[in-house]
Amino acid sequence: MAARERLPPWHERQRLPNGRELLIRPIRPEDAEPLRAGFNLLQPDEVRQRFLYSVKELTPEMAERFTRVNPKSEFALVAAEPLPPGEALVGAVARIAVDDNGRDAEFAILVSHYISGMGLGRYLMTRLVKWARGKKIERIYGDVFEHNQPMLQLAESLGFEREFQHDAPGLIRVTLDLKKREAA
Repeated sequence: MAARERLPPWHERQRLPNGRELLIRPIRPEDAEPLRAGFNLLQPDEVRQRFLYSVKELTPEMAERFTRVNPKSEFALVAAEPLPPGEALVGAVARIAVDDNGRDAEFAILVSHYISGMGLGRYLMTRLVKWARGKKIERIYGDVFEHNQPMLQLAESLGFEREFQHDAPGLIRVTLDLKKREAA
């Protein structure tokens, strides 16, 4: 019987239904260049749904900011090729950041069309929820375009509730009350 590979915390190997193997792990500063290189592989709508506006390129400054998280208030995971950081193409990013109030946290997930529709977004969201629970966060939220039905359906299936944004037409805020979910 082969020995099970020991991985550091928050590192997991996943095999997608199409057979592709990914390593899900915390984002690292070395991921900045692969993120920039892979950005051009994204479709404009994928970028718009993640950033909520059009972005033509991921600048070195943006990539640097995305890959250097404050461990006290931010968490980000990537789904990447099982290669060392800096060499691995990143196919998905999930991040969460605690608000200044210390009780709420905003999430964002981007899964490339190359690996979408295989349960990866759901899995990454469950990891963000786990991290938030560990930080004693009370509520997770994210803003989603009303036409982004896959994300809205995913959020609903995980217990998120919709809040229409009166000041932001076309956006729906999805929220998950972790205190309520804990009691259930």
